Amino acid sequence: MSLSGKRILIAKPGLDGHDVGAKVIALALRDAGAEVIYTGLRKAPDFIASVAVEEDVDAVGLSILSGSHLDLVAETSRQLLALDGGAIPLFVGGTIPADDHAALAEAGAKGIFTADMKIEDVVAAIDAVLS
Repeated sequence: MSLSGKRILIAKPGLDGHDVGAKVIALALRDAGAEVIYTGLRKAPDFIASVAVEEDVDAVGLSILSGSHLDLVAETSRQLLALDGGAIPLFVGGTIPADDHAALAEAGAKGIFTADMKIEDVVAAIDAVLS
């Protein structure tokens, strides 16, 4: 498994101020060969989509612990489409109930990752979508 040459944007949308998980995933993706761009805390979906398109990334990962994952994923997906970035795969991780997985997939999430998953499984799933 290698994400060599892939550019991945990791973002923390919404008001959630806890980014340890996002940073752990960013490091794991970097260790797998990806170039990782981290937007920092509390970014709006339009900002995230704009950076993703401007930076010509291969994927966007959203880290959401606030419970607003349904709205934030849907809005980020809409913003990507509006900026001609609809082909960029969108992943989401965080505190996400299993009951919300289908709605997130319908909103555009190509992968949904929770805290009980092994980091290597998350990286492998992202690699599988980007390969």
